[in-house]
Formats: sequence, C-alpha cells, structure tokens
Amino acid sequence: MTQRELAERAKVPQSQIAKIESGAIVPRVDTLDRLLEPCGEGLESSPRLGIGVDRTLARELLQLSPIERARVGAASSNNVMEVMRRVRTPRRVPTS
Repeated sequence: MTQRELAERAKVPQSQIAKIESGAIVPRVDTLDRLLEPCGEGLESSPRLGIGVDRTLARELLQLSPIERARVGAASSNNVMEVMRRVRTPRRVPTS
C-alpha cells in the first residue's frame, strides 16, 4: 500500500505519513491506531515480561551452592506438604 493510499483510507495527510516513516515525528497513539486499521491491524496493551518482578529471592538462591539450594527446596516442599496436610485434616471441635 502506498503512502497516498494509506492516507486516503486512514484520513491522515500523506505528508504526515511520510514524516512518521522518516522518523521526523512520532505519531500519537490514536493516529497510529488509525493508520493500522486500514491494514487490518490494531493496537493492544500487554504486560512486559519481567517488569515489576522482584528478583531478590532468585539472586539470593543463586549465591547458594547446588546442595544448599536443594536443601532450601526440600524445606520449602516440606512446608507445603505440612500446609496441605493441615488443610485436608478436619479440625475436631471439643464438645461440652
């Protein structure tokens, strides 16, 4: 599709499309969305992987030796198993 065809379909001046393509200007989100629509495309938001992830624990674990990491993993597993056991075991309420 030529710039002129895109301009007509998106109702955006052809000169603006040329400036966007050359990097002279950065389009606003609504303009970019209008330009994508005639191409059968659109904008959507998606989370960026790794943003907002606390890596402190991973860094600390990587400083341990493989044996130490295995011990930490086993202890964590034991804790999870204990929690699961307690959840499955009904509590007995004393009767008076």
